[in-house]
Amino acid sequence: MRYILLALLFFACTAQQKTVKQNSFTGNVADVLRPFILKEAAQAMQEQPVTVTAASSPRSAGGKHDFFSEGDYWWPNPVSVDSPYIQRDGMTNPDNFVAHRQAMVRFSRIVGALASAYKLTGDEKYVAQAMKHCDAWFVNADTKMNPHLLYSQAIKGRFTGRGTGVIDAIQWMEIAQGLETMQYAKTMNAASLADYKNWFEQYLQWVTTHKYGVDEMNATNNHGTCWVMQVASFARFTGNQKLLAFCRNRYKQVLLPNQMAADGSFPQEQRRTKPYGYSLFNLDAMATICQLLSTKEDNLWNYQTGDGRSIKKGIAYMYPFIADKAKWPLKPDVMYWENWPVAQPSLVFGANAYGINDWFQTWKNLDHDPQVEEIIRNVPVRHPLIWFN
Repeated sequence: MRYILLALLFFACTAQQKTVKQNSFTGNVADVLRPFILKEAAQAMQEQPVTVTAASSPRSAGGKHDFFSEGDYWWPNPVSVDSPYIQRDGMTNPDNFVAHRQAMVRFSRIVGALASAYKLTGDEKYVAQAMKHCDAWFVNADTKMNPHLLYSQAIKGRFTGRGTGVIDAIQWMEIAQGLETMQYAKTMNAASLADYKNWFEQYLQWVTTHKYGVDEMNATNNHGTCWVMQVASFARFTGNQKLLAFCRNRYKQVLLPNQMAADGSFPQEQRRTKPYGYSLFNLDAMATICQLLSTKEDNLWNYQTGDGRSIKKGIAYMYPFIADKAKWPLKPDVMYWENWPVAQPSLVFGANAYGINDWFQTWKNLDHDPQVEEIIRNVPVRHPLIWFN
Protein backbone atom coordinates (compact mmCIF):
# COMPACT_ATOMS: atom_id res chain seq x y z
CA MET A 1 0.00 0.00 0.00
CA ARG A 2 2.82 2.37 0.89
CA TYR A 3 4.45 1.80 -2.52
CA ILE A 4 1.17 2.54 -4.29
CA LEU A 5 0.82 5.81 -2.37
CA LEU A 6 4.41 6.77 -3.20
CA ALA A 7 3.84 5.99 -6.85
CA LEU A 8 0.67 8.07 -6.91
CA LEU A 9 2.51 10.94 -5.22
CA PHE A 10 5.31 10.71 -7.76
CA PHE A 11 2.93 10.85 -10.71
CA ALA A 12 0.98 13.72 -9.14
CA CYS A 13 4.16 15.73 -8.67
CA THR A 14 5.29 14.95 -12.20
CA ALA A 15 1.93 16.06 -13.59
CA GLN A 16 2.09 19.24 -11.53
CA GLN A 17 5.59 19.98 -12.82
CA LYS A 18 4.39 19.48 -16.39
CA THR A 19 1.48 21.85 -15.81
CA VAL A 20 3.75 24.53 -14.40
CA LYS A 21 6.14 24.09 -17.30
CA GLN A 22 3.36 24.22 -19.89
CA ASN A 23 1.93 27.41 -18.43
CA SER A 24 5.19 29.34 -18.68
CA PHE A 25 6.05 30.14 -22.28
CA THR A 26 7.72 33.50 -21.59
CA GLY A 27 11.24 32.15 -22.00
CA ASN A 28 10.23 30.41 -25.19
CA VAL A 29 8.72 33.65 -26.49
CA ALA A 30 12.04 35.42 -25.93
CA ASP A 31 13.90 32.67 -27.78
CA VAL A 32 11.54 32.83 -30.76
CA LEU A 33 11.56 36.62 -31.00
CA ARG A 34 15.20 37.37 -30.19
CA PRO A 35 16.49 37.60 -33.80
CA PHE A 36 13.51 39.71 -34.89
CA ILE A 37 13.81 42.02 -31.87
CA LEU A 38 17.52 42.65 -32.17
CA LYS A 39 17.29 43.28 -35.92
CA GLU A 40 14.37 45.70 -35.55
CA ALA A 41 15.98 47.44 -32.57
CA ALA A 42 19.22 47.93 -34.47
CA GLN A 43 17.26 49.70 -37.19
CA ALA A 44 15.32 51.71 -34.60
CA MET A 45 18.60 52.96 -33.15
CA GLN A 46 19.23 54.71 -36.48
CA GLU A 47 15.83 56.39 -36.78
CA GLN A 48 15.05 60.02 -36.03
CA PRO A 49 11.66 61.09 -34.63
CA VAL A 50 8.84 61.81 -37.09
CA THR A 51 5.65 63.21 -35.55
CA VAL A 52 2.36 64.63 -36.83
CA THR A 53 4.04 67.98 -37.44
CA ALA A 54 6.09 66.51 -40.31
CA ALA A 55 3.12 66.31 -42.70
CA SER A 56 -0.27 67.94 -43.17
CA SER A 57 -3.38 67.70 -45.32
CA PRO A 58 -5.50 70.56 -46.71
CA ARG A 59 -8.55 68.45 -45.87
CA SER A 60 -7.80 68.54 -42.13
CA ALA A 61 -9.87 70.87 -39.95
CA GLY A 62 -7.17 70.73 -37.30
CA GLY A 63 -3.85 72.44 -36.84
CA LYS A 64 -0.18 71.50 -37.08
CA HIS A 65 -0.17 69.48 -33.84
CA ASP A 66 -3.45 67.62 -34.46
CA PHE A 67 -3.58 64.05 -35.67
CA PHE A 68 -5.57 63.64 -38.88
CA SER A 69 -6.69 60.56 -40.78
CA GLU A 70 -9.48 59.68 -43.20
CA GLY A 71 -12.00 56.86 -43.22
CA ASP A 72 -10.47 53.91 -45.02
CA TYR A 73 -13.48 52.85 -47.06
CA TRP A 74 -14.63 56.25 -48.35
CA TRP A 75 -14.08 57.31 -51.95
CA PRO A 76 -14.76 60.27 -54.26
CA ASN A 77 -18.22 60.19 -55.80
CA PRO A 78 -17.77 59.39 -59.53
CA VAL A 79 -20.75 61.61 -60.33
CA SER A 80 -18.92 64.69 -59.07
CA VAL A 81 -15.46 65.00 -57.54
CA ASP A 82 -16.73 67.89 -55.40
CA SER A 83 -19.52 65.81 -53.84
CA PRO A 84 -19.21 64.18 -50.41
CA TYR A 85 -17.31 60.90 -50.40
CA ILE A 86 -19.25 57.62 -50.71
CA GLN A 87 -18.59 54.32 -48.92
CA ARG A 88 -17.21 51.09 -50.39
CA ASP A 89 -17.00 48.78 -47.37
CA GLY A 90 -13.80 46.82 -47.10
CA MET A 91 -12.14 48.61 -50.00
CA THR A 92 -9.35 50.96 -48.88
CA ASN A 93 -8.98 54.22 -50.79
CA PRO A 94 -5.24 54.55 -51.55
CA ASP A 95 -5.52 58.33 -51.99
CA ASN A 96 -6.66 59.03 -48.43
CA PHE A 97 -4.30 60.94 -46.13
CA VAL A 98 -2.39 58.37 -44.07
CA ALA A 99 0.88 60.15 -43.21
CA HIS A 100 -0.05 60.71 -39.56
CA ARG A 101 -1.22 57.14 -39.14
CA GLN A 102 2.00 55.89 -40.71
CA ALA A 103 4.03 58.09 -38.36
CA MET A 104 2.08 56.73 -35.40
CA VAL A 105 2.62 53.12 -36.45
CA ARG A 106 6.31 53.85 -37.02
CA PHE A 107 6.59 55.40 -33.56
CA SER A 108 4.87 52.38 -32.01
CA ARG A 109 7.15 49.92 -33.81
CA ILE A 110 10.27 51.84 -32.81
CA VAL A 111 9.42 52.06 -29.11
CA GLY A 112 8.13 48.47 -29.06
CA ALA A 113 11.35 47.18 -30.59
CA LEU A 114 13.59 49.26 -28.32
CA ALA A 115 11.69 48.25 -25.18
CA SER A 116 11.84 44.59 -26.24
CA ALA A 117 15.58 44.82 -26.84
CA TYR A 118 16.04 46.49 -23.45
CA LYS A 119 14.09 43.67 -21.79
CA LEU A 120 16.25 41.10 -23.57
CA THR A 121 19.63 42.71 -22.96
CA GLY A 122 19.34 45.35 -20.24
CA ASP A 123 21.28 47.75 -22.46
CA GLU A 124 20.39 51.34 -21.54
CA LYS A 125 21.09 52.65 -25.04
CA TYR A 126 17.67 51.41 -26.11
CA VAL A 127 16.00 53.46 -23.39
CA ALA A 128 17.82 56.64 -24.39
CA GLN A 129 16.78 56.22 -28.02
CA ALA A 130 13.15 55.56 -27.08
CA MET A 131 13.10 58.73 -24.99
CA LYS A 132 14.17 60.81 -28.00
CA HIS A 133 11.08 59.71 -29.85
CA CYS A 134 8.77 60.06 -26.84
CA ASP A 135 10.08 63.56 -26.14
CA ALA A 136 9.28 64.54 -29.72
CA TRP A 137 5.73 63.18 -29.60
CA PHE A 138 4.74 64.09 -26.05
CA VAL A 139 6.94 66.94 -24.74
CA ASN A 140 8.74 69.16 -27.27
CA ALA A 141 6.64 72.24 -28.08
CA ASP A 142 7.56 72.28 -31.77
CA THR A 143 6.80 68.64 -32.56
CA LYS A 144 4.42 67.20 -29.95
CA MET A 145 0.93 65.97 -30.75
CA ASN A 146 -2.17 67.28 -29.02
CA PRO A 147 -3.69 64.53 -26.79
CA HIS A 148 -6.94 63.94 -28.66
CA LEU A 149 -8.29 62.48 -31.89
CA LEU A 150 -10.80 65.15 -32.91
CA TYR A 151 -9.86 64.86 -36.58
CA SER A 152 -9.39 61.14 -36.96
CA GLN A 153 -11.12 59.18 -39.75
CA ALA A 154 -12.69 62.25 -41.28
CA ILE A 155 -14.81 61.96 -44.43
CA LYS A 156 -14.57 64.67 -47.03
CA GLY A 157 -17.83 66.60 -47.30
CA ARG A 158 -19.35 64.77 -44.34
CA PHE A 159 -17.35 64.82 -41.10
CA THR A 160 -14.21 66.60 -39.88
CA GLY A 161 -13.68 63.68 -37.47
CA ARG A 162 -15.60 60.71 -36.09
CA GLY A 163 -15.81 58.49 -33.06
CA THR A 164 -14.68 55.56 -35.20
CA GLY A 165 -11.34 57.35 -35.50
CA VAL A 166 -10.60 56.63 -31.83
CA ILE A 167 -9.49 53.16 -32.92
CA ASP A 168 -6.35 54.74 -34.41
CA ALA A 169 -5.06 55.20 -30.84
CA ILE A 170 -4.44 51.49 -30.37
CA GLN A 171 -1.08 52.21 -32.00
CA TRP A 172 -0.04 53.98 -28.78
CA MET A 173 -0.50 50.85 -26.68
CA GLU A 174 2.97 49.47 -27.29
CA ILE A 175 4.39 52.88 -26.54
CA ALA A 176 2.68 52.86 -23.14
CA GLN A 177 3.67 49.22 -22.59
CA GLY A 178 7.21 49.90 -23.72
CA LEU A 179 7.54 52.85 -21.35
CA GLU A 180 6.17 50.73 -18.53
CA THR A 181 8.84 48.14 -19.34
CA MET A 182 11.60 50.77 -19.30
CA GLN A 183 10.35 53.07 -16.55
CA TYR A 184 12.81 51.84 -13.90
CA ALA A 185 15.85 51.96 -16.17
CA LYS A 186 18.72 54.15 -14.97
CA THR A 187 18.53 56.19 -18.17
CA MET A 188 14.83 56.97 -17.81
CA ASN A 189 14.49 60.58 -16.70
CA ALA A 190 11.85 60.92 -13.96
CA ALA A 191 10.61 64.29 -15.19
CA SER A 192 10.27 63.03 -18.76
CA LEU A 193 8.41 59.93 -17.60
CA ALA A 194 6.02 62.17 -15.68
CA ASP A 195 5.47 64.22 -18.84
CA TYR A 196 4.70 61.07 -20.84
CA LYS A 197 2.21 59.89 -18.23
CA ASN A 198 0.61 63.32 -18.11
CA TRP A 199 0.07 63.20 -21.88
CA PHE A 200 -1.68 59.85 -21.59
CA GLU A 201 -3.75 61.12 -18.65
CA GLN A 202 -4.95 64.01 -20.80
CA TYR A 203 -5.84 61.63 -23.61
CA LEU A 204 -7.74 59.38 -21.19
CA GLN A 205 -9.71 62.36 -19.98
CA TRP A 206 -10.65 63.16 -23.57
CA VAL A 207 -11.48 59.65 -24.74
CA THR A 208 -13.66 58.89 -21.70
CA THR A 209 -15.68 62.13 -21.81
CA HIS A 210 -15.83 63.47 -25.40
CA LYS A 211 -18.74 62.34 -27.55
CA TYR A 212 -16.40 60.62 -29.99
CA GLY A 213 -14.91 58.53 -27.21
CA VAL A 214 -18.27 57.71 -25.66
CA ASP A 215 -19.67 56.72 -29.05
CA GLU A 216 -16.71 54.43 -29.59
CA MET A 217 -17.07 52.89 -26.14
CA ASN A 218 -20.66 51.99 -27.00
CA ALA A 219 -19.83 50.46 -30.40
CA THR A 220 -21.04 46.87 -30.62
CA ASN A 221 -18.16 45.46 -32.66
CA ASN A 222 -14.35 45.57 -32.68
CA HIS A 223 -14.43 49.34 -32.15
CA GLY A 224 -15.99 48.87 -28.72
CA THR A 225 -13.42 46.19 -27.95
CA CYS A 226 -10.57 48.47 -28.99
CA TRP A 227 -11.88 51.29 -26.81
CA VAL A 228 -11.60 49.04 -23.77
CA MET A 229 -8.21 47.72 -24.92
CA GLN A 230 -6.61 51.13 -25.35
CA VAL A 231 -8.16 52.65 -22.22
CA ALA A 232 -6.97 49.65 -20.19
CA SER A 233 -3.46 50.02 -21.62
CA PHE A 234 -3.17 53.72 -20.85
CA ALA A 235 -4.88 53.38 -17.47
CA ARG A 236 -2.37 50.73 -16.45
CA PHE A 237 0.55 52.93 -17.51
CA THR A 238 -0.81 55.92 -15.60
CA GLY A 239 -1.99 53.90 -12.59
CA ASN A 240 -5.67 54.76 -12.97
CA GLN A 241 -7.26 52.00 -10.89
CA LYS A 242 -10.79 53.32 -11.37
CA LEU A 243 -10.57 52.99 -15.15
CA LEU A 244 -8.91 49.59 -14.87
CA ALA A 245 -11.83 48.32 -12.80
CA PHE A 246 -14.28 49.85 -15.27
CA CYS A 247 -12.58 48.08 -18.17
CA ARG A 248 -12.58 44.71 -16.39
CA ASN A 249 -16.28 45.04 -15.73
CA ARG A 250 -17.02 46.14 -19.29
CA TYR A 251 -15.18 43.14 -20.71
CA LYS A 252 -17.20 40.77 -18.53
CA GLN A 253 -20.58 42.46 -18.70
CA VAL A 254 -20.63 44.00 -22.19
CA LEU A 255 -17.96 42.81 -24.64
CA LEU A 256 -17.97 39.09 -24.04
CA PRO A 257 -21.73 38.48 -23.71
CA ASN A 258 -22.76 40.90 -26.46
CA GLN A 259 -20.14 40.22 -29.13
CA MET A 260 -19.33 36.52 -28.85
CA ALA A 261 -21.74 33.84 -30.05
CA ALA A 262 -22.22 30.62 -28.12
CA ASP A 263 -19.72 28.82 -30.38
CA GLY A 264 -16.96 31.41 -29.78
CA SER A 265 -17.36 33.32 -33.06
CA PHE A 266 -17.98 37.05 -33.51
CA PRO A 267 -21.11 37.51 -35.68
CA GLN A 268 -20.62 41.27 -36.07
CA GLU A 269 -17.18 40.67 -37.59
CA GLN A 270 -18.27 37.73 -39.71
CA ARG A 271 -20.89 39.75 -41.54
CA ARG A 272 -18.27 42.19 -42.86
CA THR A 273 -16.63 42.02 -46.28
CA LYS A 274 -13.41 40.97 -44.53
CA PRO A 275 -14.76 38.48 -41.99
CA TYR A 276 -11.53 36.55 -41.49
CA GLY A 277 -9.34 39.57 -40.82
CA TYR A 278 -11.92 41.25 -38.61
CA SER A 279 -12.47 38.06 -36.60
CA LEU A 280 -8.73 37.76 -36.00
CA PHE A 281 -8.51 41.43 -35.06
CA ASN A 282 -11.34 41.34 -32.53
CA LEU A 283 -10.04 38.12 -31.00
CA ASP A 284 -6.55 39.61 -30.66
CA ALA A 285 -8.03 42.69 -28.99
CA MET A 286 -10.03 40.66 -26.48
CA ALA A 287 -7.04 38.48 -25.67
CA THR A 288 -4.93 41.59 -25.16
CA ILE A 289 -7.55 42.91 -22.73
CA CYS A 290 -7.22 39.69 -20.75
CA GLN A 291 -3.44 39.98 -20.80
CA LEU A 292 -3.62 43.60 -19.63
CA LEU A 293 -6.26 43.35 -16.94
CA SER A 294 -5.97 39.91 -15.37
CA THR A 295 -4.94 39.79 -11.73
CA LYS A 296 -4.74 36.96 -9.21
CA GLU A 297 -7.98 38.21 -7.72
CA ASP A 298 -9.76 38.77 -11.04
CA ASN A 299 -8.32 36.55 -13.76
CA LEU A 300 -10.14 37.30 -17.02
CA TRP A 301 -8.54 34.27 -18.66
CA ASN A 302 -10.66 32.10 -16.38
CA TYR A 303 -13.84 34.17 -16.61
CA GLN A 304 -16.84 32.89 -18.49
CA THR A 305 -20.43 34.04 -18.80
CA GLY A 306 -23.29 32.06 -17.35
CA ASP A 307 -23.82 30.37 -20.70
CA GLY A 308 -20.14 29.50 -21.18
CA ARG A 309 -18.74 32.27 -23.41
CA SER A 310 -15.07 32.90 -22.69
CA ILE A 311 -11.86 34.06 -24.31
CA LYS A 312 -10.68 30.45 -24.33
CA LYS A 313 -13.71 29.48 -26.38
CA GLY A 314 -13.01 32.36 -28.75
CA ILE A 315 -9.42 31.29 -29.37
CA ALA A 316 -10.48 27.64 -29.70
CA TYR A 317 -13.04 28.64 -32.34
CA MET A 318 -10.52 30.52 -34.50
CA TYR A 319 -7.52 28.27 -33.93
CA PRO A 320 -8.35 25.65 -36.63
CA PHE A 321 -8.73 28.46 -39.19
CA ILE A 322 -5.43 30.02 -38.15
CA ALA A 323 -3.64 26.68 -38.34
CA ASP A 324 -5.26 25.98 -41.73
CA LYS A 325 -6.98 28.94 -43.39
CA ALA A 326 -8.41 26.64 -46.07
CA LYS A 327 -10.90 25.44 -43.45
CA TRP A 328 -12.44 28.91 -43.10
CA PRO A 329 -16.19 28.37 -43.71
CA LEU A 330 -17.05 31.86 -44.98
CA LYS A 331 -16.12 33.79 -48.11
CA PRO A 332 -12.54 35.04 -48.41
CA ASP A 333 -11.91 38.65 -47.43
CA VAL A 334 -12.25 41.15 -50.28
CA MET A 335 -8.77 42.51 -49.55
CA TYR A 336 -5.62 41.13 -47.88
CA TRP A 337 -6.99 37.58 -47.73
CA GLU A 338 -3.64 36.18 -48.84
CA ASN A 339 -1.74 38.09 -46.14
CA TRP A 340 -3.45 36.58 -43.07
CA PRO A 341 -2.75 35.03 -40.65
CA VAL A 342 0.47 36.26 -39.07
CA ALA A 343 1.80 35.67 -35.56
CA GLN A 344 -1.49 36.54 -33.88
CA PRO A 345 -1.05 37.69 -30.26
CA SER A 346 -4.19 35.83 -29.17
CA LEU A 347 -2.35 32.55 -29.77
CA VAL A 348 0.75 33.34 -27.74
CA PHE A 349 -1.21 34.98 -24.92
CA GLY A 350 -3.67 32.11 -24.88
CA ALA A 351 -0.93 29.47 -25.02
CA ASN A 352 0.73 31.02 -22.01
CA ALA A 353 -2.52 31.38 -20.07
CA TYR A 354 -3.74 27.83 -20.64
CA GLY A 355 -0.55 25.88 -21.28
CA ILE A 356 -1.66 24.79 -24.76
CA ASN A 357 1.45 23.88 -26.70
CA ASP A 358 -0.31 23.53 -30.08
CA TRP A 359 -1.31 27.17 -29.96
CA PHE A 360 2.24 28.18 -29.10
CA GLN A 361 3.81 26.07 -31.86
CA THR A 362 1.40 27.48 -34.45
CA TRP A 363 2.21 31.03 -33.31
CA LYS A 364 5.92 30.23 -33.41
CA ASN A 365 5.73 29.11 -37.04
CA LEU A 366 3.66 32.04 -38.32
CA ASP A 367 5.05 35.25 -39.81
CA HIS A 368 6.65 37.47 -37.14
CA ASP A 369 7.78 40.13 -39.58
CA PRO A 370 4.88 41.04 -41.90
CA GLN A 371 5.65 43.69 -44.50
CA VAL A 372 2.17 44.69 -45.69
CA GLU A 373 1.20 48.01 -44.13
CA GLU A 374 -2.45 47.09 -43.58
CA ILE A 375 -1.50 43.88 -41.79
CA ILE A 376 1.04 45.63 -39.56
CA ARG A 377 -1.54 48.25 -38.58
CA ASN A 378 -4.16 45.65 -37.68
CA VAL A 379 -2.03 43.51 -35.39
CA PRO A 380 -2.61 45.29 -32.07
CA VAL A 381 0.40 43.66 -30.37
CA ARG A 382 3.54 43.40 -32.48
CA HIS A 383 6.04 42.99 -29.64
CA PRO A 384 4.49 40.45 -27.27
CA LEU A 385 7.59 40.03 -25.10
CA ILE A 386 6.97 43.34 -23.33
CA TRP A 387 3.43 42.28 -22.47
CA PHE A 388 4.64 39.50 -20.18
CA ASN A 389 5.51 40.54 -16.63
